[in-house]
Amino acid sequence: MATAGEDGQVRIWSRSGMLRSTMVQQGTPVYSLAWGPDSDQILYTSGRQLIIKPLQANAKPIQWKGHEGVILKVDWNAVNNLILSGGEDCRYKVWDSYGRLMFTSQVHDYPITSVSWAPDGELFAVGSFNTLRLCDKTGWSYALEKPNTGSVFNIAWSSDGTQIAGACGNGHVIFGHVIERRLEWKNYEATVTDRKSIQVRNVMDDAREKLDFRDRIIKTSLAFGHLVVATTSQCYVYSTKNWNTPMIFDLKEGTVTLIVQTEKHFALVDSSGIQVYSYEGRMQAAPKVPGLRPDVLNVQTLAISNDAVAIRDKKDEKVVHLFDATSGKPLGDGKPFVHKMEVMEVALDQCGPAPERRLALVDKNRDLYLAQVRAVGGARKVIKLGTMVHSMSWNDETNMLSALQDTKLVVYYFPNAVYVDKDILPKTVMEKDATEFGKNPQIVNFLGNHVIIRRADGSLVSTGVSPYPSMLHSYVSNSRWDDAVRLCRFVKDEALWACLAAMAAYAKDLNTAEVAYAAIDEVDKVQYILHIKEIPSKEARNAEMALFCGSPQDAEGILLQSGLVFRAIQMNINLYNWDRALELAVKHKTHVDTVLAFRQKYLEKFSRSEKNKRFLQYAEGVEVDWQKIEAKIEMEQQKEREKAATARR
Repeated sequence: MATAGEDGQVRIWSRSGMLRSTMVQQGTPVYSLAWGPDSDQILYTSGRQLIIKPLQANAKPIQWKGHEGVILKVDWNAVNNLILSGGEDCRYKVWDSYGRLMFTSQVHDYPITSVSWAPDGELFAVGSFNTLRLCDKTGWSYALEKPNTGSVFNIAWSSDGTQIAGACGNGHVIFGHVIERRLEWKNYEATVTDRKSIQVRNVMDDAREKLDFRDRIIKTSLAFGHLVVATTSQCYVYSTKNWNTPMIFDLKEGTVTLIVQTEKHFALVDSSGIQVYSYEGRMQAAPKVPGLRPDVLNVQTLAISNDAVAIRDKKDEKVVHLFDATSGKPLGDGKPFVHKMEVMEVALDQCGPAPERRLALVDKNRDLYLAQVRAVGGARKVIKLGTMVHSMSWNDETNMLSALQDTKLVVYYFPNAVYVDKDILPKTVMEKDATEFGKNPQIVNFLGNHVIIRRADGSLVSTGVSPYPSMLHSYVSNSRWDDAVRLCRFVKDEALWACLAAMAAYAKDLNTAEVAYAAIDEVDKVQYILHIKEIPSKEARNAEMALFCGSPQDAEGILLQSGLVFRAIQMNINLYNWDRALELAVKHKTHVDTVLAFRQKYLEKFSRSEKNKRFLQYAEGVEVDWQKIEAKIEMEQQKEREKAATARR
């Protein structure tokens, strides 16, 4: 427990009341303090200054001027890591943990006497003389009440974030319930009208439904054709097709702090951990993360798709745990994904087969990365997509990714292009000027062809995206390549052709890839695809396509698996991976002389002598005869042609 007072001291006590340490001794009163999210630092006031002091003895405090008047109240939220302050200058402000100003309010009539975060970090309450205000975490105001209570000196939230209590200057305690939370999804709008009822409206035909509940509503979520409502004792799952008969199941804990939905199921977070339920109310999985604090999870740190769950670790923010959504078991080899920087936000794409699931993440530097969720036989490939990203969201129907990047809204039509052909990625991106959305806008969601953005003043703005990329995605997912080519010819847009080129290369459809690359004038790639088409065996073609996509390891694996050892050796020779080529030749007891011959030729070209011990060792016992080697190569090619002809029959 930490205490502060007018004596200018900040003291830390044990639960039993023993003084542990005096952290601060200063000449000015300390009117307010707050623990940091990990309880390893304390934020306190000193006149107009805000000071963050770590508990470690040698660590340097962070100090900055917060207000023009004495600061009366501070609060620090564990979920969003944001700081609130209010003072005698009649303003309240929101800061990040580095002391950077995120929001400052207008001047009020009276000093701000209390500020308090809701437990989930989505809302905060502000108290002043005869004033109680409810605000969003970004600072804009939802509601203003003018109770006749004098100054509200302190505000406390209930653990479920639905009620507040305020200590008033006139000796009363004021109670408030948060109502009229509104959710939107496509043509549906759900509003919590009072503590135990919700009104749903279909804006297409203005049909309205009133849903009544036995207990107080704690959390609601509307997405993917379902409304999920958690009360203090039960969870209700409504389908947008039928509002009369919800699926109902009991909750062990009555404190649901977060609901995250996907097409086939949803995740509930309560004090006992994370549970994944189907929309029929059946529990599917309960992923376990050692030392997890469920109360600090939010939509930025927990992501779910039809087959995977991603959880950002709070203890080590570089770590993202990945689980199977249907069994709760860790994915891959059981080890979590570790990024090189602290991860601030995670999101999983919603469409496509499970092996192609992708994780988008934004790190502390605000760089956007794309990572494989299921890595087969090796490390997960992580590729940087963009920089200066403030907010991101996957599309609900296709694997398009939207991001607010510096002063632009960027939509990646086919982010997987980074795994196919990095050079083509910039051509598959749409950019729009985002200055019209003001300072610090946030993407709320990306539904169909619309990106919904919340401006800093709280207003929602919708901006359109071309409908053609999503049509292209649907054609390609159903392998309708001719229709996809027809669509591109009709639209005549380079971005669409570039998407099709990357999609076709990814799916190893050579004919479509050739047409699409030709349309965007990538002559060298068209030539390489023509070369691949001449290769007789399907396995070798697949290996060459893996090479085209920049994955020599995958290409080698395909060749060795299908018994094309000579091709694997030849590929490593062509890539100048001499050691690996020799290793394969020795291991499979074939073509050692071929490797030595090509190595010799390579060194002669540059007038160099052999210095590699392994090559010198084998050169002593192996005779290099080019005629024999060429005959052997011809024999290998003949064998491959015959094998391919037999396979076709």
